[in-house]
Amino acid sequence: MSADEIWDRADQQLLQQLREDRRIELKPAGIQPRELSAYFSMWANTRPDGGLIAVGIADDGTIKGLSSVGINKINDLEKTGVNFCPEAKCESKRVSVTIDGRQDCVLLFRIKYRRERVVRDVQGNAYARIGDSKRKLSSAEISEMEVNKGQVDFEQEPVGLKFPDDYNIENLVKPFVAGVQQRKELSGQHSTEEILEQRHLGKRTQNGFLPNVACTLLFANDPAATFPGCKIRFLRFDGEQEGTGEKFNAVKDIWIEGPVPHLIEEAEHVLDSQLRTFSRLGPDRKFYTAPEYPKAAWYEAVVNACVHRSYVLRNMSIAIKMFDDRLVIESPGGFPPFVTPDNIFDIHHPVNPHLMDAMYYLEFVKAANEGTRRIRDTMSEMSLPKPEFEQKDFGHTMVRVILRNNIKQRKVWVDRDASEIIGASILRGLNENQKRAINFAAENGSIGVSQLQRLTGLSWPTCKRMLDGLAGQGILEHRSRAGVERDPGSRYFLKR
Repeated sequence: MSADEIWDRADQQLLQQLREDRRIELKPAGIQPRELSAYFSMWANTRPDGGLIAVGIADDGTIKGLSSVGINKINDLEKTGVNFCPEAKCESKRVSVTIDGRQDCVLLFRIKYRRERVVRDVQGNAYARIGDSKRKLSSAEISEMEVNKGQVDFEQEPVGLKFPDDYNIENLVKPFVAGVQQRKELSGQHSTEEILEQRHLGKRTQNGFLPNVACTLLFANDPAATFPGCKIRFLRFDGEQEGTGEKFNAVKDIWIEGPVPHLIEEAEHVLDSQLRTFSRLGPDRKFYTAPEYPKAAWYEAVVNACVHRSYVLRNMSIAIKMFDDRLVIESPGGFPPFVTPDNIFDIHHPVNPHLMDAMYYLEFVKAANEGTRRIRDTMSEMSLPKPEFEQKDFGHTMVRVILRNNIKQRKVWVDRDASEIIGASILRGLNENQKRAINFAAENGSIGVSQLQRLTGLSWPTCKRMLDGLAGQGILEHRSRAGVERDPGSRYFLKR
């Protein structure tokens, strides 16, 4: 049942079946109105429907009623919204119950989700339901929610940088202005500042041009001076899991900094260098190649992360994580209003519309709700799993896009560089584990016996014989200290 259905049908029999969940909170009769108002704020800020509060029911679902607190306290509780959380839209009613043969009641509140504003209590605090509990929102989270709901146009807020001194005029501003002039068919009589103001990237004043947040993210020489999280961290992990502490297993850790167009371009270069193209010997004895992921899919995911992330969370950066079986792009903030994983291919609601508008003139985005569709369709064309979109809460909100490769199918392919070295005749005689060993050496520069052991699950002696065999065939080159049987520094390199 939905929260509205529970509200409409509420009686003692139904209330006895309820336990606290994503629709309802159960509270004892002794709760004070000021304490209760935090739950009014919580439901009013919780998508998609808000929720219910039932006062007079214990946590275990036992109906206790309200007779023990008296009529004045019941009246005070009914006025909680008016007195302590007036921004919440709520209704209340008393539901009759019978306890040990006597008449009593439970006070039921229905609080609606407010799409157009963040609801605070009279003390200025705002709450939301995260998982199965109430959490007080930080000032940054409140600001992010206000931006998403259209209460605050964060992109339009001025910044302290000076224009043009602190901005990349030659490489970014001028190409943008030229793009606007060309697409809008403007004459050359418009100044740079006029066009920037026209595209909502700042305002002309008597003291010169005053750039805003969107302008800074796009064109500043060092946007991290104002937004420390305007960065991308690329991590490539050994295996399919992300280790922590002493088991941290990143084999690549690259930070990318700069304005948004630079972030996208540099991330493209890094991913181009790290993602693999694989070859397979066809029945006609020719090699056929296929990329690990279609470039259109991962490039669009990176662009979306940079353009649609929350810059209100100014200290948080984007993360691109590459595993053996998937590519994960994480960006700060939640889904925009009205957008869910179920409708993300059909709903277009940009978090930063002016930033995205400018990226259109720089030819980074199409400015239409086809980005996520392109990710889905290009993955489908390569017979890869459908992209996954999810929102996670780890004390802060994050959107995660997951692209999965077909790693099981990939085991019968070899790295493109390796296929050129091995040749068709040798490749036909290799088994799956030998191909995996060659792939690992091609992807990581070398392979050790213990690494092959983890890859295949075979014994150490078996893996040693396999690698020595590949070295004997001239595919790998073995380097170790002479006379040391189990040299920890022993490595096998793909021959060039």
